[in-house]
Amino acid sequence: MKLKINQTTEYLLRSFVMCMILFSVIGCAEPIQDSKGKRESGTNGDELIESSIDLSGKTIGYCTPTLNGPYYQALLQSIKETTEKNGMIFLSADGQDDINKQVAAVEDLITKGVDVLLLNPKDPDALVGVTKLAKAAGIPVFIIDSSIDPSAEYVTTIQSNNLANGELAGEWLAKEFGKKKMNIALLSGNAGNPVGRTRKQGLLQGITEEQLRTLGYIDLDIKTQMYTEWSYAGGLKAMEDILVAHPDVNVVITESDVCVLGAIKAIAQAGKTDDILIVAGADGQKEAIKYIMDTDFYGCTAMNSPVQIGKNAVKYAIQHMNGKKDFPKTSFTAPLLITKENAAQYYNPNALF
Repeated sequence: MKLKINQTTEYLLRSFVMCMILFSVIGCAEPIQDSKGKRESGTNGDELIESSIDLSGKTIGYCTPTLNGPYYQALLQSIKETTEKNGMIFLSADGQDDINKQVAAVEDLITKGVDVLLLNPKDPDALVGVTKLAKAAGIPVFIIDSSIDPSAEYVTTIQSNNLANGELAGEWLAKEFGKKKMNIALLSGNAGNPVGRTRKQGLLQGITEEQLRTLGYIDLDIKTQMYTEWSYAGGLKAMEDILVAHPDVNVVITESDVCVLGAIKAIAQAGKTDDILIVAGADGQKEAIKYIMDTDFYGCTAMNSPVQIGKNAVKYAIQHMNGKKDFPKTSFTAPLLITKENAAQYYNPNALF
């Protein structure tokens, strides 16, 4: 994928507009570390949220797309602990990585009469209908971590700033390589995923903007894109295929740490850990941070804290119960790049994720 500078004017204008939109909402960002700067393994014991109403007896329902992965487990634990710490009842449902099962699980939570529904949709379109059912039942919906189609009925989406995080990682990569040629392989989650698409957009914008700033031109050569289904096994298989088809690859960029952690095994087996640099647009998974601390082949990742997203979700739910209605359509946690210089600050071996 070669871009020449005379073909990028429209692209850069779009980037500028997107950045202005980004800056307008960044004020809602929340800090993503505790007072010691360490990655949290659970919620703070004193995570009491101000409320002018009695929260006892209020019920928060949360539906996860799956529990197959430490990120989803950590997110559920954060929501559960923060809900119960504030005297409320927590109900959860697992979509079991199946769209139809997630729809049924959400319908069950609605039938049980939860006061607030927190929803992490597996698919941006398939869960639109249940948000409308929730509204008809008088239940406000908050979208967690992922995204949903704008036609859905929801208060706000609570997630990390995927575009800004991706841009930080892309900028770091462009600075690291300078004029040196990058032959890039892109490891994505799954086709059409809106969060993955935004992270990918951020990575590419970060690379191209930094190249234009420092070099005056864009040299972006993506040899291939492979899908991993957000899994270790998927990353391993994808990287094995990439190394056969494109042995000249010297950079792997990815939408998530989990997409590339399995790929590291294939890179090591091929004896190419000294030849390939890995850059992730998200998540700050503890295994990735450990690689960044201990090796030179995992360059950076960006923080996507399930603990903070869970806390924010419950906080906004309580604020809504107390009458707050002026939420932005997306509420971000603060963007943060993790590199060798600061990795130890965010590494917690006891964290779920």
